[in-house]
Amino acid sequence: MSVIAVRRSNLPGFGLTMGLTLTWLSVIILIPLAALFLKTFELSPEQFWGIVSSRRTLNALKISFGLSFAAALVNLVMGTIIVWALVRYRFPGRRLFDAIVDIPFALPTAVAGVALTQLFAPKGWLGGPLAELGIKVAFTPVGIFVAMIFIGIPFVVRTVQPVLIDLDVEIEEAAASLGANRWHTVLRVILPGLIPALLTGFALAFARAVGEYGSVIFIAGNLPNVSEIAPLLIVIRLSEFRYADATAIAVVMLVASFLIIFAVNRLQRWAQARIPTH
Repeated sequence: MSVIAVRRSNLPGFGLTMGLTLTWLSVIILIPLAALFLKTFELSPEQFWGIVSSRRTLNALKISFGLSFAAALVNLVMGTIIVWALVRYRFPGRRLFDAIVDIPFALPTAVAGVALTQLFAPKGWLGGPLAELGIKVAFTPVGIFVAMIFIGIPFVVRTVQPVLIDLDVEIEEAAASLGANRWHTVLRVILPGLIPALLTGFALAFARAVGEYGSVIFIAGNLPNVSEIAPLLIVIRLSEFRYADATAIAVVMLVASFLIIFAVNRLQRWAQARIPTH
């Protein structure tokens, strides 16, 4: 009687599911991305570099990535505070506030852009008082920053919330009984377990903000070299039938976004590996 050395999975269908996974990911993600890169071969290296290094392109990329990173940092901090209030406290209207967090998910981006523009316009409810203080939000990079915060906050909240719910309150009580103050408990007991989820929420909020278009163009003003985002510049190049130019900018955005998200994921794995298992 022969002995089978291959270790079989307890669950059937590995070959079928793996084949479907690779096929679906190839059709939906890999092939379109490959086509994006192939389109840039219509340009010579000098032409490609001239497009991506132009002043207008660099400023658009700087605005998109710089403001997206800053907005993701703000969402990381404020999203964590919101999660803490929703999970750790019971107060009237808690379920309502919990549902409000998901509004940016369901709201059409154009509607969000119009609403933010009306709110922060020079004669808007918030834009008017801010204008009297010398602060202009609508049609400036500040407006882009506000729009990116708006569309990114749910990603941090919904990523961190289930992790904090699963974090047993008894751990905090045990730390307090051993003499740890509140800040020591937060920094040494709670935060280490939340770091992987926080990094994931940050990466998702950042990626969402980088690719945002609908809610930003209404409040941005769209002035070249001032408040023009990279996705809008791509659309402009497409409207001018300069498809290779648009593809070159898109490739730069894709590579830069991939490198940043890859670095965040590596940092997340490092943080997760440092969490004690006992």
